Amino acid sequence: MKAILLVVAVLAALTAGSPCAKDHDELVLRLNKELLRSTEEPGSLPNPSVHIALRLSTHHNLAKESQHLNHLKTKLHDDIQNSLSGGQMVVGRLALYILALKSSCHDLNSLTLIEGETSDTLLTHLKRQMEKEKENIVLSNRPLTNYYQYSLGILALCVSGVRVSSHVSHKLIHAVQHGQIKHGDSICVDSYAMAGMALQCLKEAGTPVKDGLDLNDPLATIKQKLQHSQRADGHIGNEFSTGLAVQALLAMGSKVTECSTSMEALRSDARKGSYHNAMAISQTLPALQQRSYLHLKSHECRNEDDTLVLDAAPVVEVLPSLTKVPVRVEVLKADGSSSEYRLDVPSGFSLLEVLTLLQDHQMGFTFETEDSLWGPFLSRVNGEQARQTDRRYWHLSSDGNGLKEGIKDYKIEKAQKITIKNTGY
Repeated sequence: MKAILLVVAVLAALTAGSPCAKDHDELVLRLNKELLRSTEEPGSLPNPSVHIALRLSTHHNLAKESQHLNHLKTKLHDDIQNSLSGGQMVVGRLALYILALKSSCHDLNSLTLIEGETSDTLLTHLKRQMEKEKENIVLSNRPLTNYYQYSLGILALCVSGVRVSSHVSHKLIHAVQHGQIKHGDSICVDSYAMAGMALQCLKEAGTPVKDGLDLNDPLATIKQKLQHSQRADGHIGNEFSTGLAVQALLAMGSKVTECSTSMEALRSDARKGSYHNAMAISQTLPALQQRSYLHLKSHECRNEDDTLVLDAAPVVEVLPSLTKVPVRVEVLKADGSSSEYRLDVPSGFSLLEVLTLLQDHQMGFTFETEDSLWGPFLSRVNGEQARQTDRRYWHLSSDGNGLKEGIKDYKIEKAQKITIKNTGY
């Protein structure tokens, strides 16, 4: 009997020690290199989310990370300053900028921004922006931006050791408890994930909340929302929200092991090359390494591995596709009027290339884009603008199914109808 028990114990130990995916470390390293290589792309603003993921990783190229930090402190800093000078809200970008600086253990008080004639630290500006957001929630029951950015602002302040106003945190708690974090009729998995990390940070910091509310209740609600959003294939929401959702569950104390279906979904997407957007990789890489933004609270920049070396980028000659596919593009304006265009495009064209081709060759179709951390997004189509300040955006769908990727990343592989609709939220 003892011999049988011993054999069982040995087999159990061997099973427990076996990896769930033999290629896990290889996938993590590949994503790490892809993310590092993205910092070398010319012409685009340096992405603070990319920097955070690089700094949270266990693999580093300290020289390139330092170079990227300098780009953040110049190019991104100037971009935020220009937006601030123009009276625009900068909550999301400023919060990520602060988190990126903290991930490199940079002195947050050494950098300032100017509003009007007053120069203040980044954290002071973020607190001021959060007050504006809170006041708008009081007046119109919603932030000037959205609850994703609002949560990100709370998280950045909390992780930086700044006490968050109980009135500011209460607005997020109320939104969670009353189901106000949604996009149309659907819940926003990304926003709930960010809200979870923000409120978990407040809980761990012992930050007082209005009326002595128990943070366990909204945190339980967020966990439930994320868990109920998990699909049979392991994705939480979709392929591009799962990484952030896993981060949030880890931060809130849920056991998301390397063998879980959500982690396998992330690995499967990495194997298939689904993540060709640096922003998507930046949210996935920390999750695959069982880390979250909350790790920045105690992050120390000491004794770091410095062995990550970029291989020479492969030279890929992209030949024009000989296969053409028919595409219909329908534009639905806010007043319900519509226009439809037809053209044949090379298979593999991005939607951005399709729209550019349409604008160049067809009378009556025009479009403009604005830059974001996820890439270019549509701001104006056929002379009509869909602005965040008006709670409107251009909803994109293919044959009735909403697109998960942006116009630069979505590829046209077959005949389809693209609908561009001016939508409110």
